[in-house]
Amino acid sequence: MRPQVILATTLLLNATLFVANLWIAVVSGSRTVLAEAILTATDLTGSALLLWGLHLSRRPADFRHPFGFGKERFFWAFVSIVITFTIAGIVALVTGVDQWLNPRPIGHLLEGVVVVLATLVASAAGMSVTLRELRLGRETLSGLLESSHEGLKAVFYQDAVAIVGAVIALGGLLAVYETRINAIDGAVAATEGFLLVATGFVLAAETREYLVGRALEPETDRAVLQLVERDSRVARVRSILSMQLGPDDALVVLRINFQDGLTTDQLEAAIDQVGLAVRTAYPAIRHLVIEPES
Repeated sequence: MRPQVILATTLLLNATLFVANLWIAVVSGSRTVLAEAILTATDLTGSALLLWGLHLSRRPADFRHPFGFGKERFFWAFVSIVITFTIAGIVALVTGVDQWLNPRPIGHLLEGVVVVLATLVASAAGMSVTLRELRLGRETLSGLLESSHEGLKAVFYQDAVAIVGAVIALGGLLAVYETRINAIDGAVAATEGFLLVATGFVLAAETREYLVGRALEPETDRAVLQLVERDSRVARVRSILSMQLGPDDALVVLRINFQDGLTTDQLEAAIDQVGLAVRTAYPAIRHLVIEPES
């Protein structure tokens, strides 16, 4: 999977959509279309932040950062989520409630419908790029949603929320056209805002775990233990500590009780071979510390 392709595509699509939605929102006065413009603007900002985080995470390790900069992706994903979902959602919610309580006339409804349809199509196209990249990388959508790729998950949810929001917005504009009740426009914008805020809280809480220092999944820890204990020189693994340093970068510390009677050379060889076996089976474990104990 190529995260830079997904992020760059999202960036270009949202830049185009933002200009179109903002122009129609200004000329029509529709809070629904304005909510769509806010969403695309924050998606644009969020994608740029995720690309920046991806760039920073690839810096080599240095003296002050011996385990590298993998957590840059978690940090910038968190910032992107807060901006894209929470702040944008609150702005859309407030403007929607204002239009709902104090309805103002709306014009250019046909243009509004067209630009919302364009947003729907573009968001579906953006989601299709993510799904195509998953297929090329022989990965599944469920695997992505359960993984630590917080930035890519945020992009996927951006597209999903944009599709749902565009459908709601389309229905709202058509309802305004049929009934001439301008308050519907505000109710739709407020609904989109609430949807954004709710999604943002869920994603931010999940990303926070990785920033604090989340361990690998229990299944992975157990699989590593089983792999290590298959070595005849290992009596037992006393403990395993792990931390996710990035979507494709993890730290694992193993305290191993080796069999009695091994010479120093044999012990060193055992440590090297156990480490090689773990890294070969799990390439994401880039930092492995093995502490032999008697």
